[in-house]
Amino acid sequence: MSEINKKQRVVVICPGRGTYNKEELGYFHRYHQDKMALLSVIDAHRQAQGQITVSELDSMPAYNMRLHTSGENASSLIYACSLADFHSINRDKYEIVAVTGNSMGWYIALAVAGALAPEQAIELINTMGSMMKNGVIGGQIIYPIVDENWQEDAKKLALVQETIEAINLSEHCEVYISIKLGGFIVLGGNKAGLKALEERLPKVDDRYPMNLFNHGAFHTPLLKEISLKAKQQLATTLFNAPKLPLIDGQGKIWQPYSTDVNALYDYTLGKQVVDYYDFTKAIEVAVKEFAPDKLIILGPGSTLGGATAQSLIKHQWQNITSKADFISRQKQDPFILAMGLTEQRQQVV
Repeated sequence: MSEINKKQRVVVICPGRGTYNKEELGYFHRYHQDKMALLSVIDAHRQAQGQITVSELDSMPAYNMRLHTSGENASSLIYACSLADFHSINRDKYEIVAVTGNSMGWYIALAVAGALAPEQAIELINTMGSMMKNGVIGGQIIYPIVDENWQEDAKKLALVQETIEAINLSEHCEVYISIKLGGFIVLGGNKAGLKALEERLPKVDDRYPMNLFNHGAFHTPLLKEISLKAKQQLATTLFNAPKLPLIDGQGKIWQPYSTDVNALYDYTLGKQVVDYYDFTKAIEVAVKEFAPDKLIILGPGSTLGGATAQSLIKHQWQNITSKADFISRQKQDPFILAMGLTEQRQQVV
């Protein structure tokens, strides 16, 4: 193969909750009219559960915050859009060398990497997404731990950790690190704990600490019951060894020929549910272990772009040491391609 026609190596990143917003309404039908067969598997499963179909949700004339962001709807919507985007990647141009994701994006990563067949993938994603339909357990707050150059601020991080420790000394308060998300830290907790966090953490840009609407205390010990319930409802037989290397929320690589399927099941429904998700670590492992030419972020949305860039800055990857460096690099020869952004999408499909 000549250098001219050589495929570029890419790691694919799957998005989590909170990525299908008002701007994304109609995403599947806008980009994937040719992939209705993918959607039919998802819709059939949801119809059998007496749920509104993804086709209906995506085709609505107006975005309904409560309806579209509820766990049982958002998870399937995001999965459908991401799965279709994955199938749209130009394989003549790109060689996918590994897959990772953020939070719920781990379930999508399992699906696109082949560790879950289509029917099994929607069963897992819809079951986990619907676990709190009778009441959300706790919540999540997002808070920045970088300066204006997107460089990690040790003082901010220390302050967050000290605040968590202080709050957990108070009766009835529980807060934990939920997701390490590049330049942000996501904190999960019960109502009393989150209220204390909002009161004690210094305000940043009149936005943070920001409460994430309709989110539970994902990746914290508060979800122990959810983990137990998931293992009762979902069998190990849903899982296969992946066809592509998978990087999980601890930075562990699950290889196609050496994956213990039972261990993959245990991690997915156990530790991954009740312990923090380190997306920053997953990106570090992705670039250092697989040396990709590019990172492709599946849609819908493009909110993971900043967190991914901040993770690269932390390790000064390819001399990207600040926000300005990243923006400059993206203009010249983008290292990150987000399929939720029209201009970047055109370079992927």
